Amino acid sequence: MTDQVLILGGRGRIGSSVAQDIATHTQAQITITSRKPSAGLALSKQLGPQVEFLTLDLADVAGLKAAIAAANLVIHCAGPFHYRDTSVLRICIEHGVNYLDVSDHRSFTRKALDCSSAAKAAGVTAIVNTGIFPGISNSMVRQGVEQIDQPERIHLSYLVSGSGGAGVTVMRTTFLGLQQPFQALIDGQWQSVKPYSNRETVTFPAPYGPSHVYWFDMPEAFTLPDTFPVKTVITKFGSVPDFYNHLTWIAAHWFPKQLMQQRSSIEFLAHVSHFMTDVTNQFSGIGVAIRSEVSGKKSGRDASYCSTLVHENTAIASGYGTGSIAQLLLDGKLKKPGVWPVEQALPTDLFEQTLEERGIRLQQEWLLM
Repeated sequence: MTDQVLILGGRGRIGSSVAQDIATHTQAQITITSRKPSAGLALSKQLGPQVEFLTLDLADVAGLKAAIAAANLVIHCAGPFHYRDTSVLRICIEHGVNYLDVSDHRSFTRKALDCSSAAKAAGVTAIVNTGIFPGISNSMVRQGVEQIDQPERIHLSYLVSGSGGAGVTVMRTTFLGLQQPFQALIDGQWQSVKPYSNRETVTFPAPYGPSHVYWFDMPEAFTLPDTFPVKTVITKFGSVPDFYNHLTWIAAHWFPKQLMQQRSSIEFLAHVSHFMTDVTNQFSGIGVAIRSEVSGKKSGRDASYCSTLVHENTAIASGYGTGSIAQLLLDGKLKKPGVWPVEQALPTDLFEQTLEERGIRLQQEWLLM
């Protein structure tokens, strides 16, 4: 029988990239959903004969349950996840259907992980935070941790050019991440950190070079300390061109807190930002760079294992991250009942294998001290 994959929010830039990757690497029949039928139908035709379109609103519980019950795998791409509950995941568990998502907010991640016992009892493998960051980034960290005898410190830096090829939802996510301080593990203590603070220059591979990044709230900030015995986890994000960083810093530090917590304000900022990046994309590009550095002890010496990734299209790279895990689940190569962040579910050998299949190469180096 042909595998059936349901991608909720599949009409968006990230969801459609996931659909394209699965269509390229599997024989599955894919259904993408959206509330807007005309655009969804046009996209499904563009993606090819493996992809069908279904008009679906997540608020339509009966329709959602019927669509999930007909699938072997559900992929939740309908963000922003700041606003989502775990109803999709719970319906998947109820129907015994495996689940992936591209969630990127710690509150949603915590709620999803609380469903782990129910998923395990139902034999459902559910993996959250797939995509590029979080997602591929988490597996880069796991790869680095496995190289270090005594890992102590993880430093993750992300850089996105312009819009990253994604839609306005990603802009919403950025501004939603500025709303309040978050907890980060620093020197063995959980500390409150202000978003978009502590500007730092990090050197990425070409074409980026030295670029500026800032503290940013990501679910990796708490899932990585839960997974690995480290004392510090740093998660930082920056934009290209650099003036976007200054505008984001102003939004985080100068705008009234009450204003930043209003949905109407977030919508306004997201749409203005997306309009601006439509212009600057022409010279900045829409690529992504990730730098993962794991520090600790190697053979009794202080050492750091640094891994970097660059891709010309952030949305396509995100599709690779989620699509590769979908491929492994559909092929029966990955099965781990429960709810897991990527770094707890995906072995490094399978991670490296799927990256190679997609033509992605990591640059790696040792920094011995």
